[in-house]
Amino acid sequence: MPASPGFDASAFPGLVPMTWLKNNTNLVWCGYYLGAANTSHPGTDWLGQRAALVALGYGLAPLYVGEQEPTAPVLGNKNPSAAKGTLDGAQAIALMHGEGFPVGTTVYLDVEDGSLSPLMQGYVGAWIDAFNGQDFSPGVYCSHLIAAAVVALRPATAPRIWAFKLTTQTGGPLGGTNFPTQDPSGCGYPADAWQWAQQCQLNLPGTPVNHLVVDLSTAITPDPGG
Repeated sequence: MPASPGFDASAFPGLVPMTWLKNNTNLVWCGYYLGAANTSHPGTDWLGQRAALVALGYGLAPLYVGEQEPTAPVLGNKNPSAAKGTLDGAQAIALMHGEGFPVGTTVYLDVEDGSLSPLMQGYVGAWIDAFNGQDFSPGVYCSHLIAAAVVALRPATAPRIWAFKLTTQTGGPLGGTNFPTQDPSGCGYPADAWQWAQQCQLNLPGTPVNHLVVDLSTAITPDPGG
């Protein structure tokens, strides 16, 4: 069954490019980074854009980039613990309130590494627990290889999964305006969303999005946070 294509970009592209993409491509949703100075995604340029993006018709997938695996070859904070998971979960909830997301919206914890050490298990589990009785729901963005293990951390309150299984990490120039709509289960796990390509540079000369670099995904719904 065809799924809904979407994308994420670390820096907010701007409302003009976002408007063009919504009006001229089949991309119907985007990631929405909840940046804060003490997180692994300190940029806050997405903040304050929710209402405008919803008005354009976008579905949104809020992302919170917290602590990462100590051995992960990525930038960011690398001091995971259960105590920090509780604090970061509370911060994600506060940021969601500050951005005016509706009650019940899912926010995805960004776990960049394809492993799940005991320290990360404690961190992710506590982050999920922080949402118990709160206005929002937990999700986790992670490798398809650890998706089942992430869900098994809290089977009674299992998070929604946005899994990555990449066909390319250096997508290079990408022409055209119609993007794949493969079912997220194609990642090897029954995920709500599947990120299948990273670092894709849109090659659309004469448009406001020419050379914009994005990561591409599909989701079972046009609003993966809804």
